[in-house]
Amino acid sequence: MQILIGVVVGGLIGWLRPDWGNAVYFLRDIFLNLIKSIIAPLIFSTLVVGIAGGGDLKKVGRMGVKALIYFEIVTTAGLFIGLAVVNLTKPGLGVPLAASPTEVIQQITADHPRTLVETLVHAFPSSIVDAMARGDILQTVAFAVLFAMAVSAIGEKGKPIIRAMESLSQVMFKFTNYVMMFAPIGVAAAMAHTIGTQGLGVLVNLGNLILSYYLGLIIFITLIFGLVMLIARVPIRQFVRAVREPAAIAFATTSSESAMPKAMQAMERMGVPRRIVGFVMPTGYSFNLDGSMIFLAITSVFIAQAAEATTGQHMGLGQQLAMMLAFMVTSKGLAGVPRASILVLLATMNTLLPAGLGAMGVAVIVGIDALMDMGRSAVNLMGNCLATVVVARWEGEFDDKRAQVFGTPAEAELDLKSGDIAFAEAARQD
Repeated sequence: MQILIGVVVGGLIGWLRPDWGNAVYFLRDIFLNLIKSIIAPLIFSTLVVGIAGGGDLKKVGRMGVKALIYFEIVTTAGLFIGLAVVNLTKPGLGVPLAASPTEVIQQITADHPRTLVETLVHAFPSSIVDAMARGDILQTVAFAVLFAMAVSAIGEKGKPIIRAMESLSQVMFKFTNYVMMFAPIGVAAAMAHTIGTQGLGVLVNLGNLILSYYLGLIIFITLIFGLVMLIARVPIRQFVRAVREPAAIAFATTSSESAMPKAMQAMERMGVPRRIVGFVMPTGYSFNLDGSMIFLAITSVFIAQAAEATTGQHMGLGQQLAMMLAFMVTSKGLAGVPRASILVLLATMNTLLPAGLGAMGVAVIVGIDALMDMGRSAVNLMGNCLATVVVARWEGEFDDKRAQVFGTPAEAELDLKSGDIAFAEAARQD
């Protein structure tokens, strides 16, 4: 509730006093910096405890294969839902493609989509300290898995490491609870800045595209997430209660990573084993970006529709399907790349449209990307939370009894008995 109030208050401040929105933006940066300082040690400690403490390394490989299969199916569904919505609403018709700001395009093209080989090489860090300092989730996961396998292999001599990692993970969850007290202020500052700089006018100028995108997200959540929940027998009420706070944080800060520590804590409290949360959720931030895939489908066809007035060429369904296949491949090579969705969009449209029209279209998208990034981040976060429950159910390790007491006084009592003080405090706060 405090976070939602922060969203409303921040929006009002940005609308009524745009200068104040810019002045308080540093509070949003403080909040995000605090969150980023949690992510690497939390992922590392959680994975080491989950894998090395479990003792069965075969489960890790099996779980990884299942997670990747699920990621591919769901993200593909997101692409086709986005494709259906944009062809139905046609938001690009009649939108002029003005000359693009050169500096914006130069900023976007500072990085490039990685090939499959480059992605594989990138996954293994030359220095784990450097990977953690940069907040590279994929590299942290890869190192933690190998480190946990080594700890498990040495048997009794590795037990002190496991106990230390258990203590570290509990400390980081406790630290997360402290940082979340600052969340409403950081969220309000983020919203004030967004509305203050973008203004409400941008909603009118490109409102059809924004509405089309959010329609696609709503259909995806209702249809795909709903179907997955029914098939995997996910307790819907408890799941919604678990993700509402992390999703609100991701929405307001336009950063799904800002909500990761809180989301990991919520999923573990809901009955997903620690090793599954620690592996599936960070991996999903590289391979399970549902909101981003819907964004790519809608904005790419939007640009093609807008360019049609200039080129006189209509992009048919066959070309659109070919473009979706390209997105399925190129989106997997963007782990750790800034402005990943915009970067993939630019690289693809530049190859399809002549005379710089692709860059012009992307420049239009950049102008409203902050508003679309809110929904993109929230859905990416929800998708990764759901993936942990699905894989846990697939592995036969989801704790239904724990899920039933989630968010109730009985949960705090259960956590106190098991010694999870940080979780018990979070349950009492809920």
